[in-house]
Amino acid sequence: MQNPSRGDGENFRIRRLEIADKSKGFLQLLSQLTVCGAVSDEEFKERFEEVAKYGDDHVICVIEDVRLGKIVATGSVFVERKFIRSCGKAGHIEDVVVDSSVRGLQLGKRVVEYLVNHACSVGCYKVILDCTEDNKPFYEKCGFMKKAVQMVKYFV
Repeated sequence: MQNPSRGDGENFRIRRLEIADKSKGFLQLLSQLTVCGAVSDEEFKERFEEVAKYGDDHVICVIEDVRLGKIVATGSVFVERKFIRSCGKAGHIEDVVVDSSVRGLQLGKRVVEYLVNHACSVGCYKVILDCTEDNKPFYEKCGFMKKAVQMVKYFV
């Protein structure tokens, strides 16, 4: 029986982000999604520790190709504590990306499932995300449906 924390045989392992993942290509992977910019080791450590303080309210998962010691997929979910829905919680999925060299292996689906399951396990009544029109079919296959229009205002 296949280990549920692994992907293609024993080649891929899904887990939470670790401090050592900076040296395993985590930031280069994020650069395939959007502008990442230069992040020093000290800046990475500070941000990692900051996110870790939120515990289960902010989870970044990664998939590591254990053969190469390389991070090949990632995504995050953070939990918003609300007053509506009897002080309910909503999960927000962000920054889902799969390395271009391993797309088509269902790793993105595994990341989304991991994040959705986490949001459910901490009591969220819903989980939401924003995506491009091009990515809409992928998220529909993951069980999401179009609900509203996204608006944005950038400061930089």
